[in-house]
Amino acid sequence: MALIVQKFGGTSVGSIERIRNVARRALATQRAGNDVVLIVSAMSGETNRLLGLAHEVTGVPDAREMDVIASTGEQISSALMALAIQNEGGQARSLLGHQVKILTDGAFTKARIKTIEGSKIFDTVRKGQIAVVAGFQGVNEHGDITTLGRGGSDTTGVAVAAAIGATACEIYTDVDGVYTTDPNICPSARKIDRISFEEMLELASLGAKVLQIRSVEIAMKYGVPIHVRSSFSEGEGTWVVKEDSALEDVVVAGVAYDKGEARVHIVGVEDKPGIVADLFGKIAEKNISVDMIIQSVTAGATERANVTFTVTKTDLVRAKPFIEEVAKGIGAREVRYDEDVVKVSIVGLGMRSHAGIAAKMFRILAGENINIQAISTSEIKVSCLIAAKYTELAVRTLHDAFGLGQKK
Repeated sequence: MALIVQKFGGTSVGSIERIRNVARRALATQRAGNDVVLIVSAMSGETNRLLGLAHEVTGVPDAREMDVIASTGEQISSALMALAIQNEGGQARSLLGHQVKILTDGAFTKARIKTIEGSKIFDTVRKGQIAVVAGFQGVNEHGDITTLGRGGSDTTGVAVAAAIGATACEIYTDVDGVYTTDPNICPSARKIDRISFEEMLELASLGAKVLQIRSVEIAMKYGVPIHVRSSFSEGEGTWVVKEDSALEDVVVAGVAYDKGEARVHIVGVEDKPGIVADLFGKIAEKNISVDMIIQSVTAGATERANVTFTVTKTDLVRAKPFIEEVAKGIGAREVRYDEDVVKVSIVGLGMRSHAGIAAKMFRILAGENINIQAISTSEIKVSCLIAAKYTELAVRTLHDAFGLGQKK
């Protein structure tokens, strides 16, 4: 008998009929001889509706109260799911974050899980019931309700699987697995059968929307296999697992893109030790994450440097006044912004042992007359910042040039 955690996202529980379909699927897994724990998100659109109500009341809602409001979406869907399972002839019990108990830190709207108490889940499944756990939510040490941020139900699913020693965590969504790139812009994209935790973590951080980053981090840390599957078909999806020799043979596993970045260009900074440290130290103090960084020096009577870096567009909105203040303080001549950019990346374990992959990527983009504005690399990825208008061309060209298309 296996202990299986199944997580269903908002589109999977977006209507009463879909909730009934999930109930039947969970019961089929249980009747095949497994213990089942369900993690459910709020019904699609519900979290946005709830947060919209808060913003109607006040322009800047208190974060604690926002979490109280937002968490009710999962409370409703978990209770409805338990009722649907009961209606199909099964036994089920809904459990909220504070009942499980999922203990988090106190960072409202983006809390991180500290510990999970699994006794109530074990008690439930021992009675032959399916435990239906509300995703996305927890409770801090003071008893306040917290939420885990967008996509937090994925994190709940994997963290619960790790805490209770589940055989696997099945993540059900509206796609049937992880693809070599976005099939909406690249028709030749194909579903990947198996991918490593490390590759999936890079893809998730670089714009792939299938899994939430923290869920992959937890899975990698505790060795929890993730099976990404479609809620609307019975076929095998993509297994996210520990790396092995077969996975290492794949030079490039996927192409990702992220339209959520903006470029900041600080012109005419004095070129001397400590200036860049001062700049990015003050940016970090404001909890603003910086990605790509380029510094170039212009020769003259007094050498000056230009510093370019990227931040998320959401961070840029609040960061602009502060960045300009810091730039002025370090003697910069001006600050320029460009939000019409996209980060395109290739990811693969095989890059560790194959030379020339970055150079090949640069040649491919140059062949399409696509200018590279910034570059960042890690052991298994190369990212290039380009003009947003070239997104589809770059993704399709890189995908085909690295042989990721449909197998013949």
